[in-house]
Amino acid sequence: MRHNGEPYTGMNVLLLWSEALARGFTSPTWMTFKQAIELDGHVRKGESGATVIYASRITRTETDAAGGEVERDIPFLKTYSVFNVEQIAGLPDHFYRQAAPVIDPVQRIAHADRFFANTGSVIRHGGSQAYYAPATDHIQMPPFAAFRDAASYVAVLSHEHVHYAVSWIMPHGRVRRLLRLLSAMRQFGIIRAL
Repeated sequence: MRHNGEPYTGMNVLLLWSEALARGFTSPTWMTFKQAIELDGHVRKGESGATVIYASRITRTETDAAGGEVERDIPFLKTYSVFNVEQIAGLPDHFYRQAAPVIDPVQRIAHADRFFANTGSVIRHGGSQAYYAPATDHIQMPPFAAFRDAASYVAVLSHEHVHYAVSWIMPHGRVRRLLRLLSAMRQFGIIRAL
């Protein structure tokens, strides 16, 4: 952000993000040396600025070979230095307000995690969709952090476990599940080995 709250755009966003990361700045606000002085602040001794880019065009009116006036756009590129507000002393207080610490909004529900671990199901995390994949006999879930809270995650995982359970109870003609069912029946003595 610029000192006036206007966001930087284009390549400057990446330049300032990487600069803030490399130097450990937590404030998103940057300003020039002159802007700091105008706000009664001063850049601390020994601080070095980050380079940002300003690209624009100027229009010049020229006379062409026929004697007529022609407007010509001339692109230009200029660089200048900006300083993070953490490098500047004496600014108004609102520039130094720290954001409230982010507390992990999603905490696990331990007994639910134990329950799902004991089902024996294969649960994979990644992507943006939740589903039971019968062909590979696994449950696919988005990352835990993608859910609004732990209860939402558990609700979706419970739903997918219903599909998982149905695949064990009702083989739906799939050979793999049928073989599993036959194996279970053999274990319990319902049928003899083939």
